[in-house]
Amino acid sequence: MSLRYRLLNVFTRDSRPLSGNPLCVFEDGSGLDTTTMQALARQFNLSETTFLLPSERATARVRIFTPSYEMPFAGHPTLGSAEVCRSLGLGGDELKLEVKVGIIPVRAEGARWTLEAQKPTWRDVDVPRGRLAALLGLTEQDVLDRPLWVKAGKEQLIVPLANAAAVMRATPDPKVFEILRSADGQGMAYLFAPTAPTAPNRMLSRFFFPQGSAVLEDPATGSACANLGGWWLAMKRYLPCKLIIYQGEQVQRPSTLHLDVDTGGQIHVGGDVIELGHGEIQI
Repeated sequence: MSLRYRLLNVFTRDSRPLSGNPLCVFEDGSGLDTTTMQALARQFNLSETTFLLPSERATARVRIFTPSYEMPFAGHPTLGSAEVCRSLGLGGDELKLEVKVGIIPVRAEGARWTLEAQKPTWRDVDVPRGRLAALLGLTEQDVLDRPLWVKAGKEQLIVPLANAAAVMRATPDPKVFEILRSADGQGMAYLFAPTAPTAPNRMLSRFFFPQGSAVLEDPATGSACANLGGWWLAMKRYLPCKLIIYQGEQVQRPSTLHLDVDTGGQIHVGGDVIELGHGEIQI
């Protein structure tokens, strides 16, 4: 079987081709079963690999895999897959993608793709703030009120920190992901703070997740950016809000994400997408 794929970077910084979060998109996954898709994602070993499939409800159906498991929703795979759909002529600057959590509308202005997230839900964290801070390698004063589990497609722990220095200083203990698990049984944490007191609309963020006994860091996390929008709504912050979020510096993959929450509470996450190349493999 011959399979064509594209390599892209999503949420790139200043249009630099080797910034952002890398993604592999298989143009046609129709002949593949789940086991083979998972094996291909493990072969490419990127944070996510996607497979485009026909859909009766949307422009295309997208299945999203990490090297270890399938995801119901993720931000940069959705935006990167939308770019490939447009390139293949499946849709134009406005299209809809069917993922496991439902239909995700996406639109483009040039290289900037933006998705419309699902309506968020949230719940409190059942660990004292001091204990949470210690698990993140921080002091209790570094963690602000109020960390929340938020789900605008994929539930994640959203943790507001006192300042950018605390974000950069965080060193999560692997035990945090054993103690704190999302509704689907996975541990992950998104930390954020304004880049400076004079820049409340510019955020520095980091996203941590486990792989085996190690703690890994994601260059850019669109699903968590959407969940930050849910946290914004839960805390009744001002609307509309437009945030620019910087992520990935600590893993040498600088990324920029754009979060908009309108007066009706609708969350949009956007970023620039670059295709680096394409190829074909035989299996």
